Amino acid sequence: AEDIANVELRPRFVSMVDNTAQGAEVLRKLQNHTVDTKYIAVVPDGMGIWLAVMDNTGDVVASISKRPQMDAMLKMINEHGDEIFADATSIVLEIDMDHDVSKAVMHFAEKHKVPVFALVANMSIALQRRDLIRNTACFICNVQEAGIFFADDFSGLSMEEMADELLERVHAGGLQSMV
Repeated sequence: AEDIANVELRPRFVSMVDNTAQGAEVLRKLQNHTVDTKYIAVVPDGMGIWLAVMDNTGDVVASISKRPQMDAMLKMINEHGDEIFADATSIVLEIDMDHDVSKAVMHFAEKHKVPVFALVANMSIALQRRDLIRNTACFICNVQEAGIFFADDFSGLSMEEMADELLERVHAGGLQSMV
């Protein structure tokens, strides 16, 4: 959301933060970047914990996570979905978050005809969301995640070879587009 705001767009961030000083700092920082934080729920243990260990080439070699309960966010989306998404021009969705939250976002996106761009943080969970990924305007992931998604190893391919390989697989997999 900060990066989107830094290119002078005005994003609305729908999320959760802890009801701690750290959560308050996250909100302050987002607001300083002119991010609309009206739909960020402040709840106990609202942020969870993620840690990824990368090797020298930037590939993830290990990770751990503690996911927060998403009930407050699901409730907010279900109660305010029309006002959240009606005037959106696009939605960026972390597709591997809570399945019910992702489904609710996809429902309102379809209702308001807003394209969804799917990002991934946990590929093992995203693999369980292929049905949702197929309904997005674009699936965005790295080379390693693409390899996991298509059950192949793309690490030795040139950019041109990767583009050719993915073009075929994206169409065969029923995806609209992929970056």
